[in-house]
Amino acid sequence: MRNGGKLLVDSLVALGARRGFGVPGESYLAVLDALYDTRGTLEFVLCRNEGGAAFMAAAWGKLTGEPGLCFVTRGPGATNASIGIHTAMQDSAPMIVFVGQVGTDMKGREAFQEIDYRAVFGTMAKWVTEVDHVSRIPEILARAWTTATTGRPGPVVIALPEDVLTDLTDAAPLSGAAPVAEAAPGAETLARVEALLSAAERPLVLVGCCNWNEDGRNALRSFAEASDLPVVVAFRYQDQFDNFSPCYAGEAGVGMPFHVRKLMREADVILAINIRFGEMTTDGYTLLDVPVPTQKLIHVHGSDREIGKIYQPTLGIHAGPNAFAATLRPVKGGWGAWRQAARTAWEAGFDAPAQPSPVDMVPVMEHLRDVLPEDAILTNGAGNFTVWPNKFFKFGQKARLLAPQSGAMGYGLPAAIAARIAYPERTVVCFAGDGDFQMNCQELATARQAGAQPIVLILNNGIYGTIRAHQEKRYPGRVSGTTMESPDFVALARAYGYHGERVNKTEEFPAAFARALASRTGAVLDLNISPEALTPRQTLTQMREAALAAKEPA
Repeated sequence: MRNGGKLLVDSLVALGARRGFGVPGESYLAVLDALYDTRGTLEFVLCRNEGGAAFMAAAWGKLTGEPGLCFVTRGPGATNASIGIHTAMQDSAPMIVFVGQVGTDMKGREAFQEIDYRAVFGTMAKWVTEVDHVSRIPEILARAWTTATTGRPGPVVIALPEDVLTDLTDAAPLSGAAPVAEAAPGAETLARVEALLSAAERPLVLVGCCNWNEDGRNALRSFAEASDLPVVVAFRYQDQFDNFSPCYAGEAGVGMPFHVRKLMREADVILAINIRFGEMTTDGYTLLDVPVPTQKLIHVHGSDREIGKIYQPTLGIHAGPNAFAATLRPVKGGWGAWRQAARTAWEAGFDAPAQPSPVDMVPVMEHLRDVLPEDAILTNGAGNFTVWPNKFFKFGQKARLLAPQSGAMGYGLPAAIAARIAYPERTVVCFAGDGDFQMNCQELATARQAGAQPIVLILNNGIYGTIRAHQEKRYPGRVSGTTMESPDFVALARAYGYHGERVNKTEEFPAAFARALASRTGAVLDLNISPEALTPRQTLTQMREAALAAKEPA
């Protein structure tokens, strides 16, 4: 006999779970007690806020392909964690959130911290359920694990009533995960793909989602290079296709370069693999007509619910990305110049002008491209600063990017901590704005306690940059609510036991970053960025002046 908490934890161990992120709560004490016996196998990472814990779990799922596990208490704990659940959903990242719940004898009375989780998270997660009897824990957990990892991966929320966790049962824990093979296309379907691509004059490959494995990525690259096809990746999935390949042509996302818009508009056939067609990837659903694009669309996805959800394809293929890529055979056509022009335009995007800032991020990124190891992991939250890791770094086959498609501020630091826990031997660099960093800066303590301190670069310009940019464009000169006063980040970093430095000038960065790399306690570098350097090619003043000129009567 074992209680529900131990049955849950024993089943997680059998499934291969290695880490769980959370904040303790009285509603799931039986689970915490069971985790006492799994130290060294299934570790509980103690976080400082449930939002940070949920971000860590979402990033773990995105990076490893395993469900990121998050443990939070009922009510406030669950609502704090909601930001990570939403992020995992938009990222299509596997995740399971275990939420404490009031006892079954109190349900429906608005008991202390009671929430109807199906109602709250029903539109935010892939599946939401509640365990109603202790013996059903293995059954529900097995379904949750499969649901989180297959089709379009995503978050699952499981509510755990307190009495269910303390009830005793003789039900056996799970013995392992049930492998589910990816759906694969048949010969007839592949022949149609080849025919559509062979007849194209301006074909394009569009790639997204995080559930690629190394074999799948390599197969796709080999196919694209043998076929001389340009490849564009979805918003914040630059790491899913080798940027050093001559076929790589950039990212379809926020701040979409002109050449990427042109590629997508002018393509006559688009092979979209693992794409959910979000707003950012389609430039607000303007690059392809809704519901029937003028481009011939081959839409490949592991979930049949994504095919035809927005765009009606010429050919819809229900197949996993890796299984599909493994079956592709090279196609030939006269589009070499089309592919080369796309590549040349992407390369030209690195030639940004000098920035009007004490620390100029153009040479900073050039230095990072030179010194970071090939398996570096970069993370970021949300803000105008993300243009630097997203548009000015080249992700090779081994490098990874953890960045939220949901545009969630505060994601970068928790994601970096999760990455350091998953791969302690790799260099992890978090890019954060000063506002973005302060959303979850308390998780520096989590990283220190877990021995997983990353390097954090704070691009400190004293403003909420993205909102200020929109403000100056729509209400020029009327600054409201976007200027901030921040603490001494160097002193804060040192208080948490990190190496901390203020970098006041561009020429100071290489030596400061070398010290950050050498630090055994992680590092926080506070970069002195001018608010004028809001975007690589337009200053804050230029934005304001352009908006004012547009408002002047003719």
